[in-house]
Amino acid sequence: MAYRPRLIIQLPRDGALARRLGAQALESVVSGEVAVEAGPTDAEGNLESPAAGQVVLSLPSPEALEREADEVHRVIAHAGTGTKPLVVVVEAAEELREEELAAVIDATHHTSRAVILRIIRDA
Repeated sequence: MAYRPRLIIQLPRDGALARRLGAQALESVVSGEVAVEAGPTDAEGNLESPAAGQVVLSLPSPEALEREADEVHRVIAHAGTGTKPLVVVVEAAEELREEELAAVIDATHHTSRAVILRIIRDA
């Protein structure tokens, strides 16, 4: 059976965050626990809308992932079964740290569904 990352991070292609993560990968990415996908953007540099997924939470920044760890866990754990991936939206990010991802990675252990962290734009 092929290994599947616990979390997929989707972010704007050619943005500052994509360049930063490309230059210095997070440990969770290096380990294969997290995958990063750089996607197409609109004219303003915002990540284009996803083709599929169920948005379960929207937050202004990655720092909110850490601050709202209980809420992140709750919405993912109680999303129920289904085939659509669960999507946590972050409106803007300048950088992304392991401690901010920890709440989302931990919550992925409480669902059988794919989990996507979508970062809409650079901060």
